[in-house]
Amino acid sequence: MTVASALEMALAAVVLGVATWTIAARETFAAVVGFVTYGLLLALIWVRLDAVDVALVEAAIGGGLGGVLLLGAAARLRVTETPTATERPSATVRVGAALLSAAVAAALATGVILLPDPAPTLAPAAAANATATGLGNPVTNVLMAFRAMDTMLEKVVLLLALVGVWSLAPDRLWGGHPGPRHRADPLGTLAFLARLLPPVGIVVGIYVFWTGKDHPGGAFQGGTILAAMWLLVMMAGIADAPQVSSRRLRIVLIAGPGIFLAVGLAGFAIGSAFLAYPVAYAKPLILGIEVAMTLTIAATLGLLLAGAPERSAGQ
Repeated sequence: MTVASALEMALAAVVLGVATWTIAARETFAAVVGFVTYGLLLALIWVRLDAVDVALVEAAIGGGLGGVLLLGAAARLRVTETPTATERPSATVRVGAALLSAAVAAALATGVILLPDPAPTLAPAAAANATATGLGNPVTNVLMAFRAMDTMLEKVVLLLALVGVWSLAPDRLWGGHPGPRHRADPLGTLAFLARLLPPVGIVVGIYVFWTGKDHPGGAFQGGTILAAMWLLVMMAGIADAPQVSSRRLRIVLIAGPGIFLAVGLAGFAIGSAFLAYPVAYAKPLILGIEVAMTLTIAATLGLLLAGAPERSAGQ
C-alpha cells in the first residue's frame, strides 16, 4: 500500500465518521458544524479526484455559504431546540430509519456494481467537439454547451428559492429590507475586515470567473466569492441590504437566466436549435452569459442569506 492510498483511506474514514456524527448529533449547532466540516472534507476528496471545479463549489457552498445559512436557521430555532432535544423517536421509527438507510445504500452499491464495463459515456463526443466553443476548460465547455439547459435551469431554481424566502415576509414589510440592520463596532475586528477584504475578494472573484473559461473556476465560484464579500460588508454595518422592491436589484437577479434564455431563443435564428451557438460567436456569447450569471449568482446568494424582508423602507 502506498502513502497516497493510505491517506485516501484515512480521509474516507474521517468523512464517513463526520457524516455519521452530523446525522447523530442531538444539538443543532453541533450538526451544523459537522455539516460544514463534511463539506470541506468533500472538497479535499474532489481535489484528489482532479475535479477542482467541483471542489471549489463544494468549499464555497457546502462549507461556506451553506454553513452560514444553516447557522442562521439554527439561531432562529434555538428557542424550540431544548424541548425537541428531550424527545426520542420510538424503537420502531429508529429501526425503520436504519432499514431504509441500509436499503438505499444497498441499492446504490448494486447499481454501481452492475454498471457495464466500460460504462456508457459521451466523453469522446464531447472531447471531439470541444474546440467548437473556443473554451479551454472542459468543465465549462460541457456546462455551457452540452448541458446548457441544465445550467440555465439551475439559475432559475436559485431565483425561485429566493422568491420563496421573500414570500415568508409579512405583507406590510413586502418590498422592504431583508434581515436586520447590522451595526458592528466601527473600530472592531469585523469592521476592519469588512474594509480590508472586499477589495481583494472582488479581484479574486472576478479572476476566478474569468479564468474559468480555460482553467478551474467559473461563474458560480466567482459569484460565490463576490456574495461573501457583500455579506461581510452588510454584517459589519458598512452598507445596508437593498430593498427587495428595487428595480435595479430585480434586473440584476433576472439578468443571468434572462440573457441565457435570450441567447437560447436566438439559437433558432442564428444556429440550428435552442441554445445552439454559432461557431464564430460561441465564445463571446458564452462569456456574455457568464458575466450576467456571475452578477445574478452573487446577488441571489447574498439575498438568500440575508433572509426575508424584516424592515420597511427607511428603517
